[in-house]
Amino acid sequence: MLRYTLKRALSLGLSLIVASLVIFFVIEVVPGDPASFMLGLNAQPDTIAALRAELGLDVPKFERYLTWVGGMLQGDFGLSYTYRTPVTEMIGDRIWVSLPLALYALTLSTLIAFPAGIYAAARRGKAGDMAVMGATQFGIAVPNFWFAMMLVLIFAINLRWFSAGGFVGWDKGFGAAMHSLTLPAIALALPQSAILARVMRSALLDVLGEDFMRTARAKGLSRRQALLRHGLRNAMIPVLTIIGMQFSFLLAGAIIIEQVFFLPGLGRLIFQSISARDLIVVESVVMLLVFLVILVTFLVDLAYAAIDPRLRART
Repeated sequence: MLRYTLKRALSLGLSLIVASLVIFFVIEVVPGDPASFMLGLNAQPDTIAALRAELGLDVPKFERYLTWVGGMLQGDFGLSYTYRTPVTEMIGDRIWVSLPLALYALTLSTLIAFPAGIYAAARRGKAGDMAVMGATQFGIAVPNFWFAMMLVLIFAINLRWFSAGGFVGWDKGFGAAMHSLTLPAIALALPQSAILARVMRSALLDVLGEDFMRTARAKGLSRRQALLRHGLRNAMIPVLTIIGMQFSFLLAGAIIIEQVFFLPGLGRLIFQSISARDLIVVESVVMLLVFLVILVTFLVDLAYAAIDPRLRART
């Protein structure tokens, strides 16, 4: 297990190095100068040059890259060009919206998908199976921002059970904060639960034909008992893959939902920073999200090894 973990950790480190190079240099070649953008069209060249020097933009790109990476290793993401405040503080304020939202949505997605997938697999070819598969097909086909607008229309405007947007803050209490994240979490969770339910069903159906399942049935277990006791664990590897990918998507890809609900999360911070040409914020937030995505993948790999010892034996 130790050798397996070390190999995955090495892969994680190399992925982060490559990701940092790609993120920095791709963002740096984007047209437009932050100093010129901040000062406006009528700014004098000497004023622009002075601001570039103040922001550190007159330093060669590779030197800036090394400074940026060295700062991140020490927990220093630099200063925002626009607000002149530490990027670390800006991320710290926003991540406590995006991270709980992603975890909330993932929890809802899992709670919906697992029973639906198991129910469909246990009733393969029957009306219940077809109903679940039809619902999941609809969930996959419809974009989450449409769900978001429908939820606002029904539960915020008509029923007035929730606010149409905004985040009250954790200082108002855990219940109030989670209440304001409920509609965005549902909008994110519904399409993801449809994908996860289909994967769960397919994985369980693949397991049903294995020899150990036939042995369990021969010992007197019902189809449902064999499915829950023996099939579920063996079907978890593809399901864990999807859960890991979904958490990464929910954390890094919720920009549209945060815009719809006016949530002050990392996605909205990226959107605002791109609009303001605040490159250091964009680079740092994207790098943080990439790190979290790779870390989740690493943890999923370890979960594979814990569930299936055959993976450890191959390394």
